[in-house]
Amino acid sequence: MSGLGFETRQVHAGAIVDAEAGARVTPIYQSAGYVFDSFDDGVERFAGRSARRAYSRNDNPTNVVAARRIADLEGGVDGVLVASGQAAIAMALSALAQAGDHILTTDRLYEGTREMIRGALRRQGLEFEALPIDADEDAWVAAVRPSTRAIYAESIANPLGEVVDLALLGRVSARTGVPLVVDNTVATPYLCRPVEHGAAVVIHSTSKWLGGHGSVIGGAIVDGGGFDWTAAAARFPHLHEPRPHGAPSFAERFGAAAYSAYLRSVVVLEHGPTVPPSSTFLLLHGIETLSLRMERHVANAVAVADALQDHPAVARVHYPGRADGQAERVARLLPDGAGSIVSIDLAGGRDAARTFLDGLRLVSQMTHIGDVRTLAIHTGSTIHGKLDDAERAGLGITEGLVRISVGIELVDDIVADLEQALDAVLAAGERTATRRSAAAQLEAVHP
Repeated sequence: MSGLGFETRQVHAGAIVDAEAGARVTPIYQSAGYVFDSFDDGVERFAGRSARRAYSRNDNPTNVVAARRIADLEGGVDGVLVASGQAAIAMALSALAQAGDHILTTDRLYEGTREMIRGALRRQGLEFEALPIDADEDAWVAAVRPSTRAIYAESIANPLGEVVDLALLGRVSARTGVPLVVDNTVATPYLCRPVEHGAAVVIHSTSKWLGGHGSVIGGAIVDGGGFDWTAAAARFPHLHEPRPHGAPSFAERFGAAAYSAYLRSVVVLEHGPTVPPSSTFLLLHGIETLSLRMERHVANAVAVADALQDHPAVARVHYPGRADGQAERVARLLPDGAGSIVSIDLAGGRDAARTFLDGLRLVSQMTHIGDVRTLAIHTGSTIHGKLDDAERAGLGITEGLVRISVGIELVDDIVADLEQALDAVLAAGERTATRRSAAAQLEAVHP
């Protein structure tokens, strides 16, 4: 919907009006398949020569609307919906790489992604190499091999909020002919559009801010439409090989959208990570208010970061652009805000984190982000619980780290709850210090 603003497109892009009833809201097409008009119509649909759908595994009308809307908001040419954010990562990379291929990543990724990389994806024969998030352009170019099939990054890393220089990685992609794949979940297309910086593919966990209400699981993959798949034919022969029965290749038939066409009609169709249209119905309602919620999320997150910065129980606040040397990068890439994850390091370590989390009254202690409700979790014992101490330390995950996904409640209420829980940490520390002092005095009198 060129020429229209983001706020308008989040409501209208990709929408359909039901032909029978005229329903203005996209209906839930709760159907596994679709009736063929004739024998020949079925042949044409399965051969991919018809624009009409054959099966809901990869082509449900409700899901298509949401995929096209997300693609429009990201500035891409097409999108595909899948069952979760993890499925989106797996499918996006499977459409690019096969056993023996090499993928470059930053060293700051969500732990669930890292777990899949060192687990299922490695078992499938993919090789991954991580570079520091602040590696320079020449270092990235030098790391590219003939077998490299993707550069993978998160626009805002979860949980510490490091911001990757997408413009730099976009230049690396252009210089090397390797597509840049960006997980834009934390930023959302309202705050950042990686395609504008050279990304070929954008991934979302739609369960988070796009859906926004913590009610559904889903993922999305957006084809940016700007990558030259023809020039990269040697790296991606599967997009250029003729299809069965003499049909043209994906690159010949779909051009700039060759990737998404292959993703939908081969990878997603064969793996089958289908998202239910009933979930997509809720996702669509979430997307319609994305800009409004993100403005509130960001404003609340900034206020929370400010309020906790000087609390004596807090050793450090992690929020993009604050005391991390990234202020210029954040201002350049995220002018409308740096998301709504605020992580705090508690000076008292794991015991302080336990006291803090168990003392929360309004804020929910649970694993999730991007909810309208404020959520908190101790990552070291949960999300990063399978790592050893050295591995956690290497990622900046301290014993006292708590991730807070700031919601849209009244910010005074959020801050008040966080501060009373932090005050409880201080009180517990004072009690512990008193007990230790008393024990030391007794030891001195009765050694």
